[in-house]
Amino acid sequence: MSIEEQYSDSLKNVNSVSHISFFSDMLCNARMQTNDEIRRENLEVAIKRLGTAAKLAEAAKTSPAYLSQIRNRTPDSKSGTPKMMGDAMARRIEEALGEPNGWMDKSHLFQGEREPSVEGRPFEVNVAPVMLASRPIPVISSIQAGALRDMENPYEPGDGYAIEYTEDQKLSRWAFCLDVEGMSMSPRFQPGDRLFVDPDRCPGPGNFVIARNGSNQATFKKYRPRGMDANGNEIFELVPLNDDFPTLRSDVEPLYVIGVVTEVKQRLV
Repeated sequence: MSIEEQYSDSLKNVNSVSHISFFSDMLCNARMQTNDEIRRENLEVAIKRLGTAAKLAEAAKTSPAYLSQIRNRTPDSKSGTPKMMGDAMARRIEEALGEPNGWMDKSHLFQGEREPSVEGRPFEVNVAPVMLASRPIPVISSIQAGALRDMENPYEPGDGYAIEYTEDQKLSRWAFCLDVEGMSMSPRFQPGDRLFVDPDRCPGPGNFVIARNGSNQATFKKYRPRGMDANGNEIFELVPLNDDFPTLRSDVEPLYVIGVVTEVKQRLV
């Protein structure tokens, strides 16, 4: 056989279904788990599906105590080795779940099925993929924000110095972003945090808002209503989260709420 023929045969082997399947299993089982580890982790998935270990035990025609021994790797009274799930039990669990033969012996990490465990405890999966944000929102200056009430048309993305994207389709067409400056809202908000603001939303107690004073200067504070004045105008306070800064009152100086903060983008490092 020539070198070319040998090379061609080797390519066929590398790209064969069996070869790809073998390496796919290795990639999905990067820790090279034992069959016992895989079965115990799939046991946690089965229990989660049916709600409780007792319900799984009933469906698989076994006892909750037996499943508990497998989950906790209880030593056998005779051999002293941890309890392991036998083939017969694995098949009964598969039947109870409506899964094909051999399901208990395969890792389901990349199928969103298995919850990896550490020392027998379920791993806490507390994140999920999200759709990419698609709506552009202009990032404007505080001076632009202060003059918002004098505008006839909303800011376009090109009117700001940057653009942020959001998946919040409830924001009005007037929505914009601002960057936090100063330390009056620390420690919860830090300089550089980016705020999404909707001018069409009415503020409520405890909301974070953007407001302006009589000189069109914009500020970021917590909104706190304080009743009505003699003319029926609402009195409110703008409260900093940092006690080193003063609280502003609308009956002491001219204050106008520009919009309600709906979202914040923060850098952690």
